[in-house]
Amino acid sequence: MIFSQRKYLKLFGKSEIFKYYRMKKTIFSVFPLFLINPSKSLKIPDSFISMTQLIIVGGFLGAGKTTLLWHTAQQLIQQGKKVALITNDQAPELVDSTLLHHQGLQVAEVNGSCFCCNFNGFVDAIHQLMRDVNPDVILAEPVGSCADLSATILQPVKRFLADELQLMPFTVLADPQRLSSILEGGNGGLHPDAAYIFRKQMEESDLLLLTKSDALSDSEQEHLLQQLQQQYPSSRVLSVSAQSGAGIAEWLNALQQHQRVGERLLSIDYDKYAHGEAVLGWLNATLRITAPEPTDWNALLHQLMDGLSAELKQQQIPVGHVKAIIENANAFAVCNLTHTDFPSTFRSDAGTSTEATLTINARAE
Repeated sequence: MIFSQRKYLKLFGKSEIFKYYRMKKTIFSVFPLFLINPSKSLKIPDSFISMTQLIIVGGFLGAGKTTLLWHTAQQLIQQGKKVALITNDQAPELVDSTLLHHQGLQVAEVNGSCFCCNFNGFVDAIHQLMRDVNPDVILAEPVGSCADLSATILQPVKRFLADELQLMPFTVLADPQRLSSILEGGNGGLHPDAAYIFRKQMEESDLLLLTKSDALSDSEQEHLLQQLQQQYPSSRVLSVSAQSGAGIAEWLNALQQHQRVGERLLSIDYDKYAHGEAVLGWLNATLRITAPEPTDWNALLHQLMDGLSAELKQQQIPVGHVKAIIENANAFAVCNLTHTDFPSTFRSDAGTSTEATLTINARAE
């Protein structure tokens, strides 16, 4: 593209100049020259004015959204991209945000409500990141019990933010620990109205990802992929492992190739949807722990999560997720529980000391 100064200002107006400043900082080095000499024309490479890509990844509680987005961010950063993330929950004190901050990523929060109930808060988070980071890619993770995002988020983004963002196909993750039962008409160990949300999330997807493929045999994975494609023929179905990173590159390629974005609007029973969310009680809390002598925080976190899992299983309480992170200065350890029939996952190392901070987020019936 080539613009003379007069034509540029006529077409875009002065306010639009600052959009180009925000979109690509590289233009700082050439744009002033264009203003100094109005007889010159300025050639602006198309790459300078590419818009920030917005990738929204939904899916039920415990599907592995945060782990997938962290691995995705690392791959994009290795490609030279600037990446930022938006997390979401019904309350502050988010384990996800704390974990991502520890891993050096720029994160904005929308807390106190789902994305679908707070479009203005979602837009504020986007603009905060665009001011602070000027990212090439924003990865956004809605609450795991959130559905109807096409109507409440995707369509408004396409209508009101089309000049700022390139909205990518809406991806929904499906957890195989619950999926077999859900696809066969069961409830995946959940209340029927919570299972209704799980189904509706998959129904509105553009891309549908079978997660935790590393935990499946080849035949199990192929069977689930075939079932998903049969029941959701309008969605492109892929598999991915958030733990190993397998399949992430293929998913990112599919995002670029898939032309249709947010085309499916749900017919949804809001009474059932509201009750499905209501049966999933939540707890977000942060505790400061002081011990009389140096304590192994990894062992304490294991003990806490194993005890919670055993108690929940004994009382036959279905779990959406239980996430906990324990911080000891710059060291930390994180533990996730998504089903009482499966062991919790643990990573990193919080070390030992006499003081630590524990943050826990729990969703259980």
